[in-house]
Amino acid sequence: MPDTLSQSRSVRTTCPYCGVGCGVLATPGPGGTVSISGDPEHPANFGRLCSKGAALGETVDMDGRLLHPMTWGRRSDWDTALALVANTFTRTIAEHGPDSVAFYVSGQILTEDYYVANKLMKGFIGSGNIDTNSRLCMASSVSGHRRAFGADVVPGNYEDLETCDLLVLVGSNLAWCHPVLFQRIQAARAARPSMKLVVIDPRRTQTADTADLHLPIRPDGDIALFAGLLAHLDRGGFRDDTFVSAHTEGLESALAAVPSDLDAVSVATGLEPELLARFYALWAGTEKVVTVYSQGVNQSAEGTDKVNAIINCHLLTGRIGKPGLGPFSVTGQPNAMGGREVGGLANQLAAHLAFEKPGDRDILAGFWNAPATAAQPGLKAVDMFRAVARGTVRAIWIMGTNPVDSLPDADAVREALERCPFVVVSDVMAETDTTRVADVLLPAAAWGEKDGTVTNSERRISRQRSMLPLPGEARPDWWIITQVARRMGHGDAFPYASPADIFREYAALTVHASAGTGRPLDLGPFAEMSDGNYQDLQPVQWPVAGTACNPEGRARMFGDGRFATADGRARFVAPASTAGAPVHDGLVLNTGRIRDQWHTMTRTAKSPRLSTHYAEPFLDIHPEDAARRGIAAAAIVRVANTFGAALLRARVTDSVRPGTVFAAMHWTDQFSSRGRIDALVAPRTDPFSGQPALKGAVVDVAPARMAWHGFAVMRHEPVGIDAAYWARARTPFGWRVELAGRSTPADWTDFALRLLGVADGHEAELATYADAAGGHYRFAHVSQGRVEAALFVAPGPVTVARTWIIDLLGSDDEAAARDLLAGRPGQGAADRGAIICACFNVGINQIEAAAAGGCASVEAIGRELSAGTNCGSCRSEIGRILRHAKVDDHADRALAG
Repeated sequence: MPDTLSQSRSVRTTCPYCGVGCGVLATPGPGGTVSISGDPEHPANFGRLCSKGAALGETVDMDGRLLHPMTWGRRSDWDTALALVANTFTRTIAEHGPDSVAFYVSGQILTEDYYVANKLMKGFIGSGNIDTNSRLCMASSVSGHRRAFGADVVPGNYEDLETCDLLVLVGSNLAWCHPVLFQRIQAARAARPSMKLVVIDPRRTQTADTADLHLPIRPDGDIALFAGLLAHLDRGGFRDDTFVSAHTEGLESALAAVPSDLDAVSVATGLEPELLARFYALWAGTEKVVTVYSQGVNQSAEGTDKVNAIINCHLLTGRIGKPGLGPFSVTGQPNAMGGREVGGLANQLAAHLAFEKPGDRDILAGFWNAPATAAQPGLKAVDMFRAVARGTVRAIWIMGTNPVDSLPDADAVREALERCPFVVVSDVMAETDTTRVADVLLPAAAWGEKDGTVTNSERRISRQRSMLPLPGEARPDWWIITQVARRMGHGDAFPYASPADIFREYAALTVHASAGTGRPLDLGPFAEMSDGNYQDLQPVQWPVAGTACNPEGRARMFGDGRFATADGRARFVAPASTAGAPVHDGLVLNTGRIRDQWHTMTRTAKSPRLSTHYAEPFLDIHPEDAARRGIAAAAIVRVANTFGAALLRARVTDSVRPGTVFAAMHWTDQFSSRGRIDALVAPRTDPFSGQPALKGAVVDVAPARMAWHGFAVMRHEPVGIDAAYWARARTPFGWRVELAGRSTPADWTDFALRLLGVADGHEAELATYADAAGGHYRFAHVSQGRVEAALFVAPGPVTVARTWIIDLLGSDDEAAARDLLAGRPGQGAADRGAIICACFNVGINQIEAAAAGGCASVEAIGRELSAGTNCGSCRSEIGRILRHAKVDDHADRALAG
């Protein structure tokens, strides 16, 4: 399968979002445009794409791009900027030692970028101080794998999720966070109805809606749940004695830590004993079980113990390494695993070498000819930025990530970087909350412009290929790092002229590191590969055998019962505690993702359709908790604790447990007034992995008393919004803004003119409606029959036909424009309602109308409207609508979207 298709100029590449690692066909068009479709031959997705992947072509424009080096706030050139970075790092190391500098990198960069960054820091600067935002994502899975298996290895593959008889999802809203993988599972369930799905999650997510059994577990109840399962399996005679005795160690200590009975598990998990018994019987009685876990497990101060509690159950029953069974860690980022392979975590060395294993550091130092290679782990993410705050890290280089928004205690991170003597940021965007505090900005190549490899959740290496020229002076990350390394005096060790050069060296290192050790990470056939072989490299799972022309990957690991420990045996690990989290007076804040946005929206916010589903930051709160606090649906609430505060739109819903709330982690100061939710997260970390507990903050929630609420649309980009609360998002023909204020403007017309960007000379074109007594105001700027901007103000949440109003920005319908001040379409005009399907822009009103017309199933809606027929991530929500979801929920969603 060639990398480019002979029948077109399409390029086979890989999606830059989640860890599913979907293949993409990208076809360049005129003016730098790119059309996108799924690669039907890629074994991760077989042509499917989610809403984010399908919208990649909408994110490759030059709007907001960082195109030139910047130093001290002024445009610079590469020689000046690179010399400044190299000289400052060299001087800082000379004056304060190698541990006075640090790199903070990203699961968004490619394996080749990761490799040279790690080599520079650990090999030639001589410090372990390189860590990655993957620390926030999968570090506890890494620690759990290493404790149980002896190496960071995911045993199975995606096929196992389709061929198992029982699939258990723990802390994973797969329908939204890994939609393509979820659609593979749903297709398997449709073809084989006997297959069962269990979802373990405090929230009734879109994934849980489709489950045969949902366990709404208390936050951090997972260890108790799986420790209780281990006890049930052992006492019920489900132990595989042959496997356990031949291939494992440590069972007795693990069994000594299990809860005494089902009632104890019930208390720790918040689940009724009958529900627990049902789950335990299903797990025990089904041979082919796959347990998938993700951020709900990892993002915890007990994340590593959670991972091992799950793995323990698979080891006890021998359900590992075989088709259709095993534990499976689903990765959050596209190249979190690739970064782990090459030492991107501060506590690991490249090629799965380990600081704690005698001789491993010397193996690496010898291979690199780097006598200064670090001898001890560096600072993990949270500790790294604490060191920046203390002044012990005096120069930091941040690559492809936005820690001012994504790290816990995010306000403290921003303050630390503001005080740091030297901050370098490599990014594709000029304006992020992190670039604002940089001394040097280096323009990096973006997806579509850069070239290299990534590794997905099933150990599959795929190529990201470029199909667009480098814009301005942007350069690949590996090139930027290599140039700095040369200027620091390490040119001989960084001779690379292409990503292929780096990949060959990395492959050779895996051979060197695995020789005689049983380490499974082995890319031997690629050590001597040609540039042509690299260009044509097809997706392959490691470890790899065969030749560079015909590589053979291994689909599953540990099927022979041989693990990567010194004695070849897997380890049962006893958890430190099975008591569960303590009960708090406040509400437990669970943070996570939504369907159509990615991380801090630097890429996805460029796509108008990806902002149609949720256009503003929100807080899900249970009706009981809302009633006790006087919080109404769609009200603005203040969420706060000692670390920070946020203003969010309340969504009152029973999809969250009483005593818990949920907020998405995507909003930043670029898109909202106070939406940075990680500012409220305490910097608590897992003692083994260093991964922060991003799902366990305790907060107070109260109404944010607003004197007025507003909704606005405009063709131009809004800036300087004068409101206590605001959130902005792109639309196909402009922007939309939700806003609210604590005090009423003295002159509403003047306020509208400024917000809508209407020049004084055009004031006559501003149509107005005012009900001063009722607090309702409406303003519309219509020029030559075309809507330019509009503002709707009310004393409470504004109830207008938002989608219809947004559509008017792209319409020349003068009759419709005359209805604008009414806030809803006139007789005979259509209003799609809040958008449910972003792929086909289908709204709730259309779905409800189709249902009233006889479409009684999700499939029927798909045939009628196409909704749910592309990525499928809206199918569960369509199902909710068809099940006559509460009117309040619909109104609430309309306000949010």
